[in-house]
Amino acid sequence: MQIILIGLPGSGKGTQAERIHQAFGIPRVSTGDLFRAAMATGTRLGRKAKEYVNQGRLVPDEITVGIVRERLSDADLAGGFLLDGFPRTVFQAEQLEQALQAMNRRVDVAIDLNVNTENLLSRLAGRRICSSCGAAYHVVFHPPREQGICEKCGGALVQRADDSEETVAARLEVNLKQQRPLLQFYRSRQLLQAVDGDAGVEDVFGQISSILRGCAVSRGKSIGIYVKEFTKSVCPQGTFILK
Repeated sequence: MQIILIGLPGSGKGTQAERIHQAFGIPRVSTGDLFRAAMATGTRLGRKAKEYVNQGRLVPDEITVGIVRERLSDADLAGGFLLDGFPRTVFQAEQLEQALQAMNRRVDVAIDLNVNTENLLSRLAGRRICSSCGAAYHVVFHPPREQGICEKCGGALVQRADDSEETVAARLEVNLKQQRPLLQFYRSRQLLQAVDGDAGVEDVFGQISSILRGCAVSRGKSIGIYVKEFTKSVCPQGTFILK
């Protein structure tokens, strides 16, 4: 099963992506991890991406798509994958569609973690970082035992400049404008499924699990899916086949 996970900063996308991976065994592909690996190993595209990163500039779509395309051809993704952080633009989505078509594959579902903007602001602007060791806290969701003091090293907790409410609000507005056409792209292909991202972590995961089960059932045996709890029969490639 090929899954796209869409969500704005603060939506809990990373948390849910890891939950899906742990529960169902579906390989998680994070663009952040891909960039770091490509730059660390010094691949041709990794070297190009590093030039932009070092200059504090956005990596162009062409390079991002190229790095993701290379990863999708790896053998461990033959049975499916979960894309976290890609695509971010319609161009990237179109390029992904073309790449999968060349492999006789397709996106099965795009899941949108829909979170109220005010909640996103609260989640992002509430982050605090230790000025000494870099440990992360949150004034609401993960407060330190002693206000303003790091539990690990006793350092002072600070709010990063890019986590101020004004900066976060401006960044979210840019992300929202970018996300709307992407959501429409998958909606027009009848692949978009929205979940209530304002709910608790467990509730959100329950919604996502229901979507994946429904998607697998609708595809039947045509999809190899790494869903451990659905069946115990394993195909020769190591993927679990829904029966």
